[in-house]
Amino acid sequence: MKLARPDIFHPRIVLAGDSLSAGETAGRVDDAGLIDALRHRGLQARSLSWDDPDVLAADLVILRAAHDDVTRSAGFLAWTQRVPNLLNHPDVVAWNVDERYLRDLEYAGVPTVSGPASDDSVALVFFGGGQSHAFRMAAEGSVVDPDFEIWDLGRSALRAAAERLSIRIDELLYARADVVGPADDARLVSLDLIAPRLGWRRLSAGDRDDAQRRFARAVEAALDRLGLGPLSQRRP
Repeated sequence: MKLARPDIFHPRIVLAGDSLSAGETAGRVDDAGLIDALRHRGLQARSLSWDDPDVLAADLVILRAAHDDVTRSAGFLAWTQRVPNLLNHPDVVAWNVDERYLRDLEYAGVPTVSGPASDDSVALVFFGGGQSHAFRMAAEGSVVDPDFEIWDLGRSALRAAAERLSIRIDELLYARADVVGPADDARLVSLDLIAPRLGWRRLSAGDRDDAQRRFARAVEAALDRLGLGPLSQRRP
């Protein structure tokens, strides 16, 4: 593990959760090991409930659990505007929390299908706009290796979302696209840019370590973009 140097600015990172997500308090149980992965990159991180006052003192906040009843509340959306450097960006959250976002994607040419994700849907996970891993949504679903046409559908959804929000695709720290259908007729069921479950527990130990390193590198890139990288500010 990298050791913190006192002469270098170390941004305070919070993984923010909520108390309404079943069986979870200050973050997702599925995120086990994620803080260690960040610390191995020399990044200081901890989990807090999103409404904990200490969250407002963080340098970077990554939303990792948000129950539907919470994200649709005026208080939560107001909080996203107050919290420092929220990822994904508050404008992304506000757009994605409105179910009409699928209509925007459909207008942009992304093939979609209405309704909740079914047990045969596949979740595609992206970090910093790049593909990471995929898994089936069925209970205890397995990790899968989708055809490139399936990944292309997910990337098309991310590009359309980024264009709609006037941001670059790599400004999306994380994204999960749920798709159904065969490679030649795949359709997007949902695109989660708020606090997606990332399927860590479905991966083997080695694959999970690799994926969490990709997540940590995406966090580092975001910090650099925001001028908060560990090497961006040296203390006197």
